[in-house]
Amino acid sequence: MTTTNPSEPDTAGSGGANGSAYASAASVAGLAREIDALRRDLAKLLAIPARLDELAELLAQLAEATADTCPPASGVLSWLDLDTDTAAAQQLLDGLIDWMARVYLRYPDAAHALPDCWAWHPDVVEELLWLWHTWLAAYHDPHTPSTAAADWHDRYRPNVVRRINAAAGRCSLDNHHPRPDRPPLGGPVGVPLAAAAQSIAAWWATNRASPGPIPTPEQLADAAARWRPGSRR
Repeated sequence: MTTTNPSEPDTAGSGGANGSAYASAASVAGLAREIDALRRDLAKLLAIPARLDELAELLAQLAEATADTCPPASGVLSWLDLDTDTAAAQQLLDGLIDWMARVYLRYPDAAHALPDCWAWHPDVVEELLWLWHTWLAAYHDPHTPSTAAADWHDRYRPNVVRRINAAAGRCSLDNHHPRPDRPPLGGPVGVPLAAAAQSIAAWWATNRASPGPIPTPEQLADAAARWRPGSRR
């Protein structure tokens, strides 16, 4: 029969208790680490609204910085049909000039064909405005196909250069200075024989199968005056 010495420690019992205590301490330490990791993740999440506010402010600043150099996203503003608002006209022209310096005049044929008096020609300004807008659509609209840039280079830009050269390539600032021997360029343009609208409308609405109205002597004289040397055409 085996007897137990009361003076000897119960190693089995104490070892089990120590093991349980160690396991509990390890579990607590593990939980502490998890809580610390969660705390760090939560701190990152709490910082997101502040970052979003910063991004929103940066986007607002960018939109404000580019507003003066970009035409509206929908449609193209017409120089010929612009409201009588000097500030709007100035803003539009400033944006166009900035784009011309950065892009349009980088092409030698465009720089060669553009007269110094280009801004005095409303039709030239109109051409440049829509060309600028198509360039913005081709290069800055993510929904525009890549072929838009090819069209801009292959068709739009060369044709605008050609038309500007044909319309005003030989003009100069001196031509816009009034002289007794010629009328000044620019200003309002009259529609030829607009007074004939009533007779034309009646003919087209009621008897278009027949020849048009016979021109009156006054209309013939008006047409001849427009083609005399020194007259506005």
